[in-house]
Amino acid sequence: MPIVRIEMWEGKSVEQKRELVEVYTREMSRITGNKPESIYVVIEEVKKENWGVAGMLCSDKFPDKK
Repeated sequence: MPIVRIEMWEGKSVEQKRELVEVYTREMSRITGNKPESIYVVIEEVKKENWGVAGMLCSDKFPDKK
């Protein structure tokens, strides 16, 4: 039972998440030989203010474009 974990900033659409799950499942199955039914994909969305890089909060380093 492979589990693919995706951590990303929040804000992607349901359509984008649906495509991620489809593509990761298909490619994991192709590469590993596991049946798609046995592959789990978990998407965890994180607020930019809870993610840091290079000593800065991502909400400060990458502010949303208005």
